[in-house]
Amino acid sequence: MSSATLTGACPECETELTVPPIVQGETLSCPECMLTLRVEEIADGRLTLEMVEVQLRDWGQ
Repeated sequence: MSSATLTGACPECETELTVPPIVQGETLSCPECMLTLRVEEIADGRLTLEMVEVQLRDWGQ
């Protein structure tokens, strides 16, 4: 498959995303809700995206 762009939807805000070629496991940010998303699957030019949980450090304050 040599598609110029791939599409997918943010699982949180449902914004349609169009991105350049990307591989499974890469991360990107939703421009609308700013969540970090990971590419779980690519099929027929369509991305399956999952939200990545960000771990914040507790500095003991």
